[in-house]
Amino acid sequence: MRRAALLVGMLLAFAPALSAAPPQALAQQDTPEQLPENIQIGLSTNRVTITSDFSGADLTIFGAIDNADPQISRQGGYDVIVVLEGPAQPLVIWRRARILGVWVNAQSQSFVNVPLSYSVATTRAPQDITNPDSYKRLSLGPAYIYLQPEDRAGDPATIAEFTAALRERKLAVGLYSENIGGVQFLSQTLFRATLNLPPNVPVGTHKARAFLFRNGEFMKETSSSLAIVKAGFEQTVYRTAHEQSFLYGLFAVAVAMLTGWMGRLIFRRD
Repeated sequence: MRRAALLVGMLLAFAPALSAAPPQALAQQDTPEQLPENIQIGLSTNRVTITSDFSGADLTIFGAIDNADPQISRQGGYDVIVVLEGPAQPLVIWRRARILGVWVNAQSQSFVNVPLSYSVATTRAPQDITNPDSYKRLSLGPAYIYLQPEDRAGDPATIAEFTAALRERKLAVGLYSENIGGVQFLSQTLFRATLNLPPNVPVGTHKARAFLFRNGEFMKETSSSLAIVKAGFEQTVYRTAHEQSFLYGLFAVAVAMLTGWMGRLIFRRD
């Protein structure tokens, strides 16, 4: 009975304070919290077919920002970076040296899981979106994507030199590219990204990734898959060479022998 009386007394003591609370405070308590921003993307196609005369194409990716803050949207505080990353495979970079008047491969550096292609589109210049530390942490952009050496215990200066050479080579042949302004907002929350597919784009499964930034701070990432395949006779040869390599090798040798024999019959002198 004494505990019940004590509880009743406490409730009566706090009742005036609750009734005296300003309406603004009660309204603030009932207001739901702002949900965190999210980002979604959708590709214009999930499959790109290329032939022997493929000369490149543009890939369009549409997206939206969920739970965007209207004030930040009006101020232009949101930035989006969209990446199309090609299939990865090991690569070896060679350094050539002149020995006794002949250029030969003198030193090499092996890398693992190197994206064969890497195309980027941004809302504005990368330095205006966030800082280099964020790009390095996210492994985002041709200049900051992490290229893992096979021997991590090697000489850091040598690894850095070969890494820079690999980036320069990819950029020179058009497999790594950056399209500043390639992401455009169609409204405060909807955007469109245009990415370039070079003529030498590798076949396989590519990954489209979108990164959302708010006032320079990374918020969210999402991804989707894109298949690039060869069509027609090229696709048949490609699949046979990868799935039936032994039979493909025998067929290639037989064709070479037949071509040589026919050439001898045509051009022999009687």
